[in-house]
Amino acid sequence: MNEQSEKQNVEKIIREYQPRLKSFIRKRVSNTEDAEDVLQDVFYQLIKTVENTVNPIEQVAAWLYRVARNIIINKEKKKQEEEMPVSQYDDEGAVLEEFSEILFNDDNPTPETEYLRSLVWQELEIALSELPPEQREAFELMELDGLSAKDVSESTGISVNTFIPEALCCQTPA
Repeated sequence: MNEQSEKQNVEKIIREYQPRLKSFIRKRVSNTEDAEDVLQDVFYQLIKTVENTVNPIEQVAAWLYRVARNIIINKEKKKQEEEMPVSQYDDEGAVLEEFSEILFNDDNPTPETEYLRSLVWQELEIALSELPPEQREAFELMELDGLSAKDVSESTGISVNTFIPEALCCQTPA
């Protein structure tokens, strides 16, 4: 088939199937603009397929409706995908400060803060249970009891490098 007859064939298909296909799409899409976009995408795929393949589409109607369904599904998936929420905090210190407030401030406990506190402690306990015993003990002494790394090392006999990862012990404060 030559290029001119392919073009005429595609135009004929578009004229023939456009009203029914548009109705099919409109029933499955929430607004008219989206329906028009899907219809245009279907016909674009038709043109691309006719131009780029040697084998003709055998069942044009079935092919058009299948492409329309696939495009609608893909558009719905894109609508449902949400971006990860952006943190309201610009720096890590503000997050840590708020966690400290939740965990350690007993001035006006509310049911929400008590619940959040219990969740944080549960997660902390799970995370600590995954540490080797020396690292867990060192963490608890330093972070929960407020001892310095040097004091923990002296009281436990464990080298500071054993319980503080090299990347942390060797960093200079920002």
